[in-house]
Amino acid sequence: MNYWPLLGVAVVIAGFVRRDNPVLVVVAAGVVSGLAAGFSVPELLGLLGTSFVSNRALLLYALTLPAIGVLERAGLREHAARWIGSLRGLTLARLLASYLLLRQVLSMLGLTNVAGQAQTVRPLLAPMSEATVELRGPPLGDADRQRVRAMAAATDNIGLFFGEDVFLALGAVLLIQGFYASHGIVLAPLAIALWALPTAIAAFVIHALRVLLFERALTRRRAAADTAESAHAED
Repeated sequence: MNYWPLLGVAVVIAGFVRRDNPVLVVVAAGVVSGLAAGFSVPELLGLLGTSFVSNRALLLYALTLPAIGVLERAGLREHAARWIGSLRGLTLARLLASYLLLRQVLSMLGLTNVAGQAQTVRPLLAPMSEATVELRGPPLGDADRQRVRAMAAATDNIGLFFGEDVFLALGAVLLIQGFYASHGIVLAPLAIALWALPTAIAAFVIHALRVLLFERALTRRRAAADTAESAHAED
């Protein structure tokens, strides 16, 4: 067995340690591995061109960050927080539980890229969560603000992770089917997806309770800090 192509892994590690351009590091690693595997330069160029053309749809993700940046510069986060401020009956637990349900349902339908960390959590969900908390108290401190943002990000991750396994055409479902088939166990993708449904429901209930407990603990901590600050001011 030829282990020389593994030099590409060393190139990736060295490049990331040096904090070089990730695109250049990956391309360099591919070239090193290809040459070590015995490919000629024309063959490598042909392979790179074929891979680029077959996966060009992935470049659409490169448009996400500039678009979100333009929207944030135009005040998207501020508008989202202002809109949430007008909903007096909304709480952090209700907001995140509603988003979790929406994220899971969309993932179950295969729409995993409709929402996400870059396009939804940072510009919309995080500022909306912060505004919801601040409706019922003083402005958040830096530590609590980071906790709220982390909970919003975790809600998106959990909704995606436990929702997408219910989608029949997901790669993970097909991987599970292939693994069992290699061991002589025949399972239909529909059966695997249906067995993932109870797990998705349990994940929704558990995380909704986590958000509720987090909100209550945050409220108690902020109330205690406000009381201590008032007592200190009186002294």
